[in-house]
Order: sequence, then C-alpha cells, then structure tokens
Amino acid sequence: MDDSHAVVVGGGIGGLSAALALHRHGWRVTVLERAAELREVGAGLSLMANAVRGLDALGLGPALRDGGHGEAPGGIRDRHGRWLSRVDATEMVRQLGTTALGVHRATLHRTLREALPASSLHTDATVEHVEPGPDHAEVRYQGPDGPHTLRADLVVGADGLRSRIRAQLWPRHPGPVYAGSTAWRAAIAFPDPVPAAITWGPGAEFGMVPIGDGQLYWYAALNAPPGGHAPDELAALRERFGDWHDPIPALMAATPPGVVLRNDIHHLAVPLPTYVRGRVALLGDAAHAMTPNLGQGAGQAIEDAVVLGAVCAAGAAAVPAALAAYDEQRRPRSQAVARASLNAGRFGQQLRNPIAVAVRDNALRLTPARAALRSMARYADWRPPVG
Repeated sequence: MDDSHAVVVGGGIGGLSAALALHRHGWRVTVLERAAELREVGAGLSLMANAVRGLDALGLGPALRDGGHGEAPGGIRDRHGRWLSRVDATEMVRQLGTTALGVHRATLHRTLREALPASSLHTDATVEHVEPGPDHAEVRYQGPDGPHTLRADLVVGADGLRSRIRAQLWPRHPGPVYAGSTAWRAAIAFPDPVPAAITWGPGAEFGMVPIGDGQLYWYAALNAPPGGHAPDELAALRERFGDWHDPIPALMAATPPGVVLRNDIHHLAVPLPTYVRGRVALLGDAAHAMTPNLGQGAGQAIEDAVVLGAVCAAGAAAVPAALAAYDEQRRPRSQAVARASLNAGRFGQQLRNPIAVAVRDNALRLTPARAALRSMARYADWRPPVG
C-alpha cells in the first residue's frame, strides 16, 4: 500500500480503536489527544458480544479476556432483590457465540494504546481547525511546542460528546442535550462473587459488573436536574440506596472516599444526516453519543472503528468511496441503537410512576427467558466485516 496517512482526533477508546484498525490495514496513523496524558478516565465497562467480536477483529480479544471477567449469569432485579428477568449464560453464548466481558476502562485503553506504535501517539495537542478537502484534508493544531499543520488522506473525528470537529463541520447541528438522568460510577476491590446485574427502582437504577482481578464496577443512576453535586457524593448515594438489596450496601461500604465519579448523561437527540464531510469521518460519541442504558456506547465506537478500517483497506485513493460505505453501514445501525437505548432508559431507570413500574415488573416476570434474552441480545448480534 502507498503511504496512506490518517489523523485521528481523540485518544479515547473509539479513537484508539480506529487508529488500530487503520494501522492493521497498512495506514500510517497520527493520534492527536488534547489531554497532557493519554489515559482513560472512568471506571468499568460491560462489553457486549458485538464489542468483544470487534476487539477480536482488532487482535485484542485474548488479551482482554485475560484481563477482564466473563460475565456471570445475572439479569434484572427490583430494589428488594426479587428477580424480574434472568440471563441464561449458556443460552446467551448459544445465541451470540460469545459471552459479554466486564473490563476496567483503563485496561481496555492500555491494551489499545500498547498495540499502536508509540510514535503515532501525540498528547497535549489541541485541534483548532480541520479542512475536509476533496483530495486531502488538513488539520491545524496547537502542540506543546507551538502550532502545527498536518496533511492527511483521512481525518477521523473521535473527539467525544462535545466534538469540536462536529461543531465545525456540522454547524447547524444543536449538539448534545441532557437526557434527564445523572450517573455515579466507581471501580472497587470486591473479591466476593457477584453476578453482572442491574436493579430498578422508581426513577433509579443500580448496576454491578465484575471486571477481573478481584475488582468490580458499580454504577447508580437517578432522575435529577442537570448540574447537581453533593458535598459527599458517596454519602448521598448511601442515603438513597442504603436500603436496597444485598450486596448494594456492601458495595458502597467497600468504596473508598473520593473515587466516585458523577456525570450528567447527555446524548445526541437529533441524529446527524451523515457522519462524513469530504475526507473527514465522525466516530463514536462524536457521531452518535447515546445513553448508557443498553451498555453500547463503547461497543458502537468499536464497531465504527472496525468497519472504518475495513472499508479503508484499499488506501488513500479509495477514501471517498470508502467513507460513503462507512456512512451507509454505520449510521443506520448506530442511530437505531441510540434510539433503542433512550427508550430502554425510559422503560427502565427513568420510569417512576408506581402503577407503570408495577406493570413493567409484572410484564418482565411473565416474559419467557428465551424471549427476554432475544430482546436483550438483539443489538449485540453483530459480526465484523469479513476480510
């Protein structure tokens, strides 16, 4: 292949996945990360079967299975601990061919980072302007030693929820909006066996995911006005969830002070009409930021990356046609998943009317296990492109 050059803006999970996918197809890649240090901020992730397949396609599946935790059978409970729906792990593997995987975000990020040439990773690099161009693209950025301009055959906008590239190239798009819920997260040491499960209460949710090496990721979500904070977030959560079923109180008791992250949940309520401008493609949250209710945010970014690498395998000359194919393949699916995730939140965590909650809970209890699993697995049933 000729010396095809891609600039990836953003060094998160989506950006590094895209860089690795392109690198594996022979591209020279430059990753520009605004932060001074290339690391992932967060707690844990639940990687559904589609994400695991995507990581397999990137050559990282074995390492992540060693560093993560295959999810134990779990499901959905009410706040008293009664199961509303159970997941049969054997049936899940039969339907999807693989189990889900719980990993620490830092583990996934480090694995992606170490698979790339160190010379391709640039930190403290703030992108100021992207010129999409028909024949090549240009990226202007400020680095630690001053301004730079890079010429590229392809630019990948993986700069997250508040993407500057999206704002520049799609100036009429309204950008992210508050989804109505606030989330708290933490990764803690907790060696006791715990199923990967979520618990619903009125306008509230608590989830737990083992992530390997004696660690567990937990999260909580509540309907709340945006922009709130508490002097002691953990103490506020203990007050709110302290009378929920075991092991929720024990998980909070095992959480050290100061490690809880609080974030309002935002999403792109208005879908983009295209993910492509000239030789620029948006990816991950920059393209389709979604609520976390299906656990698909990282998975859809990984899918984007794998597909982008596959369609760009022919190199720089084929980029316009490749990006048209990328948009055709990725936009309908990722936007459908985003809509489904928003609806899942409205039906699940955000539902607070007592009558509606009772109807939902009874409906879940009466749904046959295989039918419930098919519904849950619908968006995880994805295979990477062949070749």
